[in-house]
Formats: sequence, structure tokens, C-alpha cells
Amino acid sequence: MEEATALTKLKNYARKLKRDLFALYLSYKDDRVSWYAKLVAICVVAYAFSPIDLIPDFIPILGYLDDLIIVPLGISLTLKLIPAHIIEENRLKADELRQNGKPKNWFVGTLFIIIWILLAYWVGKIFYGVMYS
Repeated sequence: MEEATALTKLKNYARKLKRDLFALYLSYKDDRVSWYAKLVAICVVAYAFSPIDLIPDFIPILGYLDDLIIVPLGISLTLKLIPAHIIEENRLKADELRQNGKPKNWFVGTLFIIIWILLAYWVGKIFYGVMYS
């Protein structure tokens, strides 16, 4: 019985975070938001909406670390930087936007692909040097 309520609470929390993420998406376009709050919001939203994670989900434990810790912490920090009345306005707008599906940020996804390719190249170069030296 207690597990069901904990799961329900977790699902509600995840739903709230998703709603807040859409509110942040709208807030970084809002002229009433300070430049530093916009900067943090852009980073959080770009990372969360990226179709590719910095740490892929197939890596045990670490793969879900960004979804479970990094994104919620980024959302919480950004919500503290933006005035509450702006967030509330954008939450209402976010409910409408969310029904249309989340936007994709292919720029950040491409950036992550480049990072992984460079990392693979670097590791390959190290192994090649070790094997043939």
C-alpha cells in the first residue's frame, strides 16, 4: 500500500517537473526575466529537450543520473531565479504547449554527438598508442 502511494507521489512530482520545464521554456523568451535567469533557463531547457543525453541511458546507473538528479536540480535552481508571477503565467501557457508535444533541441543533440565522437577518437588514439608502441 505504501509503495503505491510513493509511486503516485513520484509520478506527480515528475509531471510537475515536466510542466515546470515547459514554463521555463516560455520564461527564457520573456522580456521580464533577467539575463542570468534566461542563461540558466536556456541551458536547462536545451539539455532537457535534447534528443541525446550527455550520459547515455544504457550506461548503468550513470545513464539515468542526469534524468533523476541533474535536470530536476537545474529546474529548481532556475525556478528560484525567475519571479513567481512570471512562472505562474507561463505554467498556464505551458499546459497548452505541452499538449502539442515537447520541442526538440537538435543543436544540443548534435553537440553531444560531437563530444562522444571526440571522446571515442581520443580513447582510440590512446589504445592505438598503447598497442603499437
